[in-house]
Amino acid sequence: MRTTQSGFFAFTLLVALAGCGHQTKDVPAPATQISLQIAESRTAQVSSESPIVGTVQAAESASLSAQVVARVNAVLVREGDNVKAGQVLVRLDSTQARAGAEQAQSSVSAAQHQLEAAKAQASLAASTLARYQMLRDQKSVSPQEFDEVSRRSEGASAQLASAQANVDAQKAAARSADILSGYSVIAAPFAGVVTARHVDPGALASPGVPLVDIDRSGPLQLVVTVDESLLNRVQPGSTLAISIPSAEREAIMARVAQIVPAAQASTHSFLVKLNLPPSSRLKAGMYGTASLPGATRSAVFIPQSAIVAHGTIHSVWVVDPGHMASLRYVSLGSPLGSDIEVLSGLSASEQVVLAPGDRELGGSRIEAKP
Repeated sequence: MRTTQSGFFAFTLLVALAGCGHQTKDVPAPATQISLQIAESRTAQVSSESPIVGTVQAAESASLSAQVVARVNAVLVREGDNVKAGQVLVRLDSTQARAGAEQAQSSVSAAQHQLEAAKAQASLAASTLARYQMLRDQKSVSPQEFDEVSRRSEGASAQLASAQANVDAQKAAARSADILSGYSVIAAPFAGVVTARHVDPGALASPGVPLVDIDRSGPLQLVVTVDESLLNRVQPGSTLAISIPSAEREAIMARVAQIVPAAQASTHSFLVKLNLPPSSRLKAGMYGTASLPGATRSAVFIPQSAIVAHGTIHSVWVVDPGHMASLRYVSLGSPLGSDIEVLSGLSASEQVVLAPGDRELGGSRIEAKP
């Protein structure tokens, strides 16, 4: 009996040991393998640029005003009209100016008649004096008679000179009256486009009060204000990269045409004018930014297609040497063509996934798609 119990316990122990020997262990599932395009982050030398804000303006513009006080009879243009040089833009009431010109011309005619009479008197007095000189030499006239004739000749000559001066003065007055009459017409000083119309017919025009603004046709300029501490970065004739988002998608190059030599006293800054290339999309008044070059530095760039954006947070999927993908948050800088600068979160020569979309790649094995 004792032998039977001992055998039972031994059998039970063997079964238990056998069960322990065949216990199942957990094995991790193999990583998912995905074939995607990848790229390597690269370094490039970039300059530390300083953006300078400016406004697009015409290379030449004019604000036209009246030179006399007069009523506006007609305004012949509106904003946006293209005009030719010499084209009439505004007509003023010229009633008084025309009356003044006619009166001045009448005064010239009267003065010329007086001059003709004075010439006749002076000619007669001169011939009489010559005859009396002959009689004096023959002792046929007294000295008193000769002196009287001589004084009359001198008086006639003085009247002739006075009449000539009066004619000259009246002609000058007539020219002034004609000029004043011409002030009733406001014409375009050059070919261009009307940018502002300040008056309507019936208004009273006065000297110095703008009537019409006009910009010259042709290429435009970007006018920027440069602080005196940055002026050494700008040289006449050099080119700067210009950004005008509302007109041009990509940066354009503009040449420095002029640096106004006098600084603005309140801001200690200088006006710099840059010639913009011809473009139908550029309009006066647009906002623009010029980039002043500075010292160069080394920067890390990756293709913009690698960026995963979630609001204002940006990240990339980084592929390690073992081909495993992990999410990395990055801080971005300025774009450079199809690439973008990475300010932090990524080093040079790291592999990033291109165009990952909304896929979750964490823990996946990434194989480079050819």
